Amino acid sequence: MEGAAQLSLPLTEKTWCFACPDWKERLERGASLVPPLPLDTTAAERAVSIFNKLRLPDVPGTPTFGEAAGEWFRDILRAAAGSIDPISGKRMVGEILGLVPKKNNKTTGAAGMGLTFLIDNKRPRAQILVVGPTQEIADECFGQVVGMIDADEEGYLQKRFHIRDHRKEVVDRTTRAVLKIKTFDTKVMTGTKPMIVILDELHELSSYSYASKVLRQIRGGLLPKPESLLVIITTQSDGPPAGIFKIELSYARKVRDGKITANVRLLPVLYEFPLDMQADPAKPWQDPRTWHMVNPNLGLSVMLQDLEDGFAKAREDGEAEVRSWASQHLNVEIGVAIGSWRASNFWEAATERVLTLEELLARSEVVTVGIDGGGLDDLFGLAVIGRCRTTGRWLLWCRAWVDAAVLELRKDIAERLRDFETDGDLVICEIGTEDIEQIADLVEQIHQAGLLPEKYGVGLDPIGVAVLVDALSERGIEIDANGGPVCGVPQGYRLNGAIKGMERKLKDRSLIHADQPLMAWCIGNAKPIAKGNATMIDKETAGAAKIDPLVAAFNAFQLMSRNPASGGISVPDDYEVLTV
Repeated sequence: MEGAAQLSLPLTEKTWCFACPDWKERLERGASLVPPLPLDTTAAERAVSIFNKLRLPDVPGTPTFGEAAGEWFRDILRAAAGSIDPISGKRMVGEILGLVPKKNNKTTGAAGMGLTFLIDNKRPRAQILVVGPTQEIADECFGQVVGMIDADEEGYLQKRFHIRDHRKEVVDRTTRAVLKIKTFDTKVMTGTKPMIVILDELHELSSYSYASKVLRQIRGGLLPKPESLLVIITTQSDGPPAGIFKIELSYARKVRDGKITANVRLLPVLYEFPLDMQADPAKPWQDPRTWHMVNPNLGLSVMLQDLEDGFAKAREDGEAEVRSWASQHLNVEIGVAIGSWRASNFWEAATERVLTLEELLARSEVVTVGIDGGGLDDLFGLAVIGRCRTTGRWLLWCRAWVDAAVLELRKDIAERLRDFETDGDLVICEIGTEDIEQIADLVEQIHQAGLLPEKYGVGLDPIGVAVLVDALSERGIEIDANGGPVCGVPQGYRLNGAIKGMERKLKDRSLIHADQPLMAWCIGNAKPIAKGNATMIDKETAGAAKIDPLVAAFNAFQLMSRNPASGGISVPDDYEVLTV
């Protein structure tokens, strides 16, 4: 009776819940990831019928979507088209985020969806916008739309629509509605008041410093229309999620898992393995028998044999290629942007997610600190390594500082730096001495806790540290001719011991770190080079990418590797006594 009562209600008064708590089981059995919704089935199936008749212009035989598209795309289309209340005109599914691997008809499907909405549209002069992250993808999408119109064997679509190639527009001659294909940039909303926006490949926008601003503009432009809709269809990023992609994906996961339920209009459709399955050291996701879970078009636009061949080739080319391939073809999220340093293979498994600085200090019998800074366009890194008093394991925690001007100087990493600030691992400094003061305060905190060795407990690059040495001296951490807590750690090839030692300790998990995205990024940026019998990792080989907190960790590692005692002394002969 309750269900029958709901059927008689307007859509605006029905219960709309977008959580899908059994999504893991649904993936395993190949079921829909769209939870039961009180849709207008007539409107939903009308849109699906239109979509099914469109032809794929670049596939031999030009099959229809009804023949070549997976049911997952029709599920999305049903939810979008069937959620408009016929009385108020309000669309109850206001946003959709689809996460699906490559080769699952994502871009072609987005083009088909845009054309379907244009055919089904009743609003005069409505604007439907399909946005590609690059000119190349936008051109491909427009070509698909035009190809679908040209492939209509009955000629109906050619008569109804006028194609403006120079403007990448398709105009409906009956309603004057227009489908526009644009490239994602700050002018994407110029001259446009869309009813529907379809955004392709959100992950590629994570490096754009203006991405969050443009997405706000898109949402703002949609807001006045009750039937507005934003559809985002994307592949997983080929590096650790960052920027706007990380924010949107995180929100969608919380909606899917039922952690956010209030004022939700987003429908998440995420084809990804459970995160614990992705993080499992046994890597069960590498078994081809699991790949159907995340490839809803398997057997249609993507074939299992092709996936197996691609995976085999990636394995031949090394771990970095395996991760890159898996991110694009299996939606495996990369926790470390794999570089060529061997330690990157063991980094993810050597984590302790609850490790904070306070926790580290409470558990440690002795602590060493490493610091590495550079110019105003670099990060200023601090690393703390504590030796656990009960297990003997080394515990690593890091933080970095950066001048606010770097966000303008290094726009390619600006969004990622803002993510690290949100995580609490990076401080963006507006005042010139903010980094020095905060670093000195943290060292003072450790010193006052009685955890620093009496001598050689704080390791620095000996070059360009006078200002920091002064700040430490003002806090009673004195440097004298006989040594003191602060020392200069030789750099370059003389960090070889720390580089090789960290590889081994990460592999056997005798070094545990705080699972900080900042450090995962730095690990991925590290590019070792051979110098004689030694291995070097320095900022010059990292290029525009940053590794300063990692170098700070090497400095702390060098000191801890000498097995110091709290208040004790054990140092190599070539360490430098710093003088003011």
